[in-house]
Parts: sequence; C-alpha cells; structure tokens
Amino acid sequence: MKIDEIRGMTPDQLAETLLNLKKEQFNLRFQRATGQVEKTHRVDEVRKDIARIKTTLRAKQATA
Repeated sequence: MKIDEIRGMTPDQLAETLLNLKKEQFNLRFQRATGQVEKTHRVDEVRKDIARIKTTLRAKQATA
C-alpha cells in the first residue's frame, strides 16, 4: 500500500484498514509458526503498512 493511497483515506477508512491488517498479521504469525506461510515477504509488508497507517492517523489527529 502506498502512502498516497493512505493519505487519501478518511480516518474511519484508516481505522478499518488498520483492523484488517492487524488480523492479517495475526494470521501470518500463526502460519509462520507452523511453517505454512508461502509469501514470507508479506509479513514485512503488513508490518510496514500498519506503521504507515498509524503515522498518518496520528498526523491527522494532531492537525484536527
């Protein structure tokens, strides 16, 4: 997910996307623990997307 896409979202959309990404991260952790994860790079992508969304949410709350 690119930062331009994230900045264009409303805070409600960001919160929903954040929740979905956290669920995906949880599932990926279990898959990695059991050795079933196929796309190992996705773990890092999800982690970075969560950080981007949290940063953008924080910035939008600070300006409001």
